[in-house]
Amino acid sequence: MTDPYKVLGISPNATDDEVKKAYRELARKYHPDNYRDSDLADLAGEKMKEINEAYETIQAQRSGKKRGKTNFGGGTSTDPRFADIRSLINQRRYSEAEMRLVSMSNADRGAEWNFLKACVLAQRGHFFDAQKYIETACYLDPDNGEYQNMRAQMNARAGGYGSGYNTAYNTTNCDICTVCQTLWCRDCCCECMGGDLIRCC
Repeated sequence: MTDPYKVLGISPNATDDEVKKAYRELARKYHPDNYRDSDLADLAGEKMKEINEAYETIQAQRSGKKRGKTNFGGGTSTDPRFADIRSLINQRRYSEAEMRLVSMSNADRGAEWNFLKACVLAQRGHFFDAQKYIETACYLDPDNGEYQNMRAQMNARAGGYGSGYNTAYNTTNCDICTVCQTLWCRDCCCECMGGDLIRCC
């Protein structure tokens, strides 16, 4: 791979904040959604992949960890990209986390990808879609306790409604049950990622 600093257009002496700023600007510029139905879509996808790899390489170097052998705070993936996405979710930077997820190729969309996608969707209130992704994560990695725990909590907190979660806020049928259900599901996802939205004790 070429010099990751050159790919991001920054100096090796750049601060961590400067590295992140450069990455975000390039990611916004070359995001695949900007080139949908365009002849440049494939080119933008390749560029986005190069930008992601450069950023991950710099992050790995600066953290003093070897690529491919990172502790992800409960995750089982050995891909350092997922560590960054977990960190973004923990910081409630859901748009950035989702941008990183959608820029990944289909070949990279395994159990961890589906789990993190479910976390982002649930935090945004799209519980029905989140449930589909967590089911996929559990199917792909049935022995993963973290994934199974999130699925169990989401199913339990659905409370036997039978129809899963709503994907959008319903303004015509808003009641206290809907609000509680939303809070429960968001707290579930926070707990799975190591946080706690609703502190009970």
